[in-house]
Amino acid sequence: MINKQLAKLILNEGLSTGADFSELYFEETYTHSINFDNGIVESIGSNNSTGVGIRLLKNNRSVYGYTNEIDKENLLKLVKKLRSAFSSKRKIKCKDFKDKKVTNINENDESYFLTPINKRIEILDKLTKIIKKESKLINRTVCAFAGDKKSIEIFNSEGLHIKDKKEHTRLIIQAFSVKGDKHEMALNVPGTTGSMNYFTKKINLEKIAKDVAKDAVEALNAKDCPSGKMPVVIGNGVGGVLFHEACGHSLEACAVSKNLSTFTPNRLNTKIASSLVTAYDDGTIKGRWGTNNIDDEGNKTTRNCLIKNGILKNYMVDRFYGRRMKRDANGSCRRQSYKFEPTTRMSNTYIDNGKSTPEEIIKSTKLGLYAKRLGGGSVNPITGQFEFSCSTAYIIRNGKICERVKGATLIGTGEEILKNIDMVGNDLDMDTGYCGSASGWVPVATGQPTLRVKEITVGGSGGKIQ
Repeated sequence: MINKQLAKLILNEGLSTGADFSELYFEETYTHSINFDNGIVESIGSNNSTGVGIRLLKNNRSVYGYTNEIDKENLLKLVKKLRSAFSSKRKIKCKDFKDKKVTNINENDESYFLTPINKRIEILDKLTKIIKKESKLINRTVCAFAGDKKSIEIFNSEGLHIKDKKEHTRLIIQAFSVKGDKHEMALNVPGTTGSMNYFTKKINLEKIAKDVAKDAVEALNAKDCPSGKMPVVIGNGVGGVLFHEACGHSLEACAVSKNLSTFTPNRLNTKIASSLVTAYDDGTIKGRWGTNNIDDEGNKTTRNCLIKNGILKNYMVDRFYGRRMKRDANGSCRRQSYKFEPTTRMSNTYIDNGKSTPEEIIKSTKLGLYAKRLGGGSVNPITGQFEFSCSTAYIIRNGKICERVKGATLIGTGEEILKNIDMVGNDLDMDTGYCGSASGWVPVATGQPTLRVKEITVGGSGGKIQ
């Protein structure tokens, strides 16, 4: 940790050549993982890292640097190098620090790091046996735990001093299938910022493992997906990655403030989506993968309504890009580690529940695609143009889910999709992932209920849908 006397010295040095804001971020991280491959402990690993990042702001300019040598001499060396970016006289000095208390959102009654390794291995072994038992076509399983815990401390020139602890635990459940020369894979990756109780009491691991096995085996007989414009029903949970990528990034201040977004500030309080769509970025949901007590500027996380009944209501904003937009930061600033300058990022981003049931949505679709799970994709935040693959998809015929298909790709723009949503389910769920951007890879949750887009361009090599 950094003592207050040293922190104040460093921050004042940063302000001495005209910066109007200085910030010091300390971080200590410990990671641990267990990899269980085909019923055998393949590896157990751990790692420690410690470092400090220093940021200086002046108007709409920013400089950042970091070091893992956190003694006084090296911190002074770093901040003096950074302050050389500014050349005017000092206008302000660092205020006296006022300690700010953090309220812990998450459960921490049984930390992953305090759970005996044997107990973790027992869970992985049980999952492996469940998957193997489902089918002789499963030729390999990979089950793993990965956890990290961080202690952070933030000082800034406005007098903020705050400490926090963060913990993430993820469980990887993966099945590989083979039939002749065909090979397929399926996985599910539940994760939490809470305790191990999430895995042992709050979710049904047996069902998840069976579903993964079923998905891997079923994929062996999938047909090529037909192409063309058609209704697409997108499954709950992992389907939320489409909103995250196609729309969420376009609502981050780092894009909006530079006019690199289709949703520029002059569109606030205008209709950008179907009236059925209400969407949030919420960093306060207990135990969720993207939840934090505070963001990486020391601001309390919030439940931020982005879209309300189709109307654009707000953005995700950090301190630096908030200056350009003349908007206050709202707990949306994140970074991978001290090696990255923080910026606007999503946390738990989702479309909220509607009034339809999933069964009603499927039943009312005469012919279309059911995208149960989405895979990788790309998006241009300036235009909103996206392209997403479907890792698990089926054809809907006469209101029933029919044959499994492969190679399905969804093509369109974020705004087009938002406006074409004509049914929203009542089965909201979320999925875990990592989002990569300017401040590195951060844990995020994406979510939505089952919903239908009345028309999307679907790419595939199976001819026209019929």
